Amino acid sequence: MKNIRNFCIIAHIDHGKSTLADRLLEFTKTVGEREMHAQVLDSMDLEQERGITIKSHAIQMDYVYKGEEYRLNLIDTPGHVDFSYEVSRSIAACEAALLIIDATQGIQAQTISNLYLAIENDLEIIPILNKMDLESAMPEAVEEQIIDLIGCDSEDIIHASGKTGMGIETILDRIINKVPTPKGDPEAPLQALIFDSVFNSFRGIIAYFKIVNGQLSKKDRVRFLSTGKDYNAEEVGVFKLGLSPRETLSTGDVGYIISGIKTAKEVKVGDTITLANNPCKARIDGFEEVKPMVFAGIYPIDAEDYEDLRYAMDKLQLNDASLTFEPESSAALGFGFRCGFLGMLHMEIIQERLDREFDMNVITTVPNVSYLAHLTDGTTQTVYNPSGMPVSTSVEQIDEPYIRANIITASEYIGPVMNLCLDKRGTLISQNYLTSERAELVFNLPLGEIVFDFYDKLKSISKGYASFDYHMNGYKPAKLARLDILLNSEMVDALSTLIHFDNAYNFGRRMCEKLKELIPRQQFDIAIQAAIGAKIIARETVKAVRKDVTAKCYGGDITRKRKLLEKQKKGKKRMKQIGNVEVPQKAFLAVLKLD
Repeated sequence: MKNIRNFCIIAHIDHGKSTLADRLLEFTKTVGEREMHAQVLDSMDLEQERGITIKSHAIQMDYVYKGEEYRLNLIDTPGHVDFSYEVSRSIAACEAALLIIDATQGIQAQTISNLYLAIENDLEIIPILNKMDLESAMPEAVEEQIIDLIGCDSEDIIHASGKTGMGIETILDRIINKVPTPKGDPEAPLQALIFDSVFNSFRGIIAYFKIVNGQLSKKDRVRFLSTGKDYNAEEVGVFKLGLSPRETLSTGDVGYIISGIKTAKEVKVGDTITLANNPCKARIDGFEEVKPMVFAGIYPIDAEDYEDLRYAMDKLQLNDASLTFEPESSAALGFGFRCGFLGMLHMEIIQERLDREFDMNVITTVPNVSYLAHLTDGTTQTVYNPSGMPVSTSVEQIDEPYIRANIITASEYIGPVMNLCLDKRGTLISQNYLTSERAELVFNLPLGEIVFDFYDKLKSISKGYASFDYHMNGYKPAKLARLDILLNSEMVDALSTLIHFDNAYNFGRRMCEKLKELIPRQQFDIAIQAAIGAKIIARETVKAVRKDVTAKCYGGDITRKRKLLEKQKKGKKRMKQIGNVEVPQKAFLAVLKLD
């Protein structure tokens, strides 16, 4: 046990952690030259294409230091704020974190949030200044920021470069000398924490765990505490570039277990594994429950694919525990699921994965949050989507969810960040300076206002230098209106939104304009209207594609032309009565990106 080191890599997006992980794997000869390629741990094609880490990836390295062999378990984590749940789970399986900071950009938003997560879990922090080979690196200025943030000495900060391999040996020496060995008792009953799981269509569910106490061997009878079910450990092992089977794993080891489980609901991330014949007394404290920020409906384009979609969502949830979903139905779209996501990028990635991994064509509705409707008969109803809102005459008041938001930003961006929060109907609770350069703002904000584009705007006005964290802060009464979009006088419930009354007119007008651009022209005029109840507040018309029926008339009496135009007009009118307007998928997506 004294030769095991478990650590993860945390950083802001694009600070070079996957490249640095490549160099560590190369230096310790974990990955041979033939298998080596850029971002070797980012196995998903989406990760390779976008250059971001979506899933955390574990791998074991063997390294000989001063004649002794050490086992180093590394977990590479995502850097984007939408995947911070992956980071919190990885941190629970480690004793230390490599804090990687880009020498050209300095400390940024996610660095701070992830660092606080690591400190809360009592992890040893090893600060590393990456990209030191670039001419634009500012080591002195960034070192000062790091010293301000974690209170270390400048000698503690390792200068490195993921591209050239500079400083890799120092990092490995520091890991062996500074990272504490795993705590735990190999003789105690088995206690292992599940921190991730994946589905393999041949072998069932593969659960990833870290052993906190005890030992686990192949063929042991194990029990999953949250479900109370027992299974045989058909295979246990550790992570190399693939899965590498072992006979026994002991305290401090990070590994996987295959026990032939086929149902996704039987494996929960944060659960404890123990032995059936010698169970442990208590379960290990897992992770905080995940907090979805954005809710949207996902529906199959073809109604027959509903069961396939359910299967796909189950498998995705197993792979990404921060996704939540429940069945719902819509008048326009049929049966589907109401899903909770951590943010807009998370929602985009889930859609993309449904398409690529499961070949599912889906429609996603406008994202929103849940409201409480107090009715005139004294009852209260929870409303998840606008089409479920009771008739306005029977509603006494609507309460919307509020959040308490903590925003950490550089002092030069305080003005624009405050303006953004006030535009979103926020109220300032407190403002304090953490250092001369960084300030913390605490706001009360309606959750419905931050669903659309709050993240994107916050990131752009603060040049990425703003971290945003929140927790629910109860419900407050609000002046809300249900905004419906009508196409040819027929309501499209997937485009309905609940919106603050003061913003309804502008939003309705912009939605009509956007839909006019996106809906293809038909053989008849299409009226696009935004309505609150029976009152139309905005209208646009998509003009019909017309054939020049009078082209064959040259000379002669005007009545001939008029007769042909009247005939065409009747045909258009009849067509309008029976015509259907198809709303393309990109129209749904464009509504989400309304600026």
